[in-house]
Amino acid sequence: MPSIHRSMAPALSFNGGFVDTIGFLALQGLFTAHVTGNFVTLGVSIVHGTSGALAKLLALPVFALVVGLTHIAAVSIHQRGLVPLRPLLILHTVLLALFGVLAIELGPFSDGDSTAALITGMTGVAAMAIQNAISRQHLKGAPPTTLMTGNVTQGAIDVFALIGLRDEKERAAIKQRLKPISLNLLGFTVGCIGAALLYLAVGLWCLVLPVLVAVWTCVRTFGSDENL
Repeated sequence: MPSIHRSMAPALSFNGGFVDTIGFLALQGLFTAHVTGNFVTLGVSIVHGTSGALAKLLALPVFALVVGLTHIAAVSIHQRGLVPLRPLLILHTVLLALFGVLAIELGPFSDGDSTAALITGMTGVAAMAIQNAISRQHLKGAPPTTLMTGNVTQGAIDVFALIGLRDEKERAAIKQRLKPISLNLLGFTVGCIGAALLYLAVGLWCLVLPVLVAVWTCVRTFGSDENL
């Protein structure tokens, strides 16, 4: 895996945990990056009669649409002889910044289905959809930056595979795979905890931090053209 991808993936994992946590706290249980979770919270909204059901219903088609458009954009960029990673990261950062501005200006949101909440929430979903597409298609060899269930599953398999394994080459290969998985899990966990603590301290202004992290990932691509 290129070194630029090794350093970028944990940073994006941090943002995945951070933005998902803030979305859940500020947008009536909306997950911006973890679309599956919205089906669970949709059921909760229906049972308890709380707001946010419409936002959760919209999240899946918006997420899928943006991922599809991101793929088309990446193909178009590649056909022009350019590398898609940098422009996609810039677009992701712009949308993440817009999400932060909307949240700070229009929030907090007591009604998750209000126009302001829907616009803000879907902007966050779009930003994280681009991150998911980047992670899936453009970070060569890096584990997912938002889908931690898969990372935990692979990590558990690898840890238990090491028990009793004597072949040094196989052990080395497993350990090599475990390192980036562990870093992404750590980044995501720190992002979740950090988001909760900062939300308590400064409210929605905490969304400045993931924007700064996203800016750093963009700058990182300009600092090195290694296997972008």
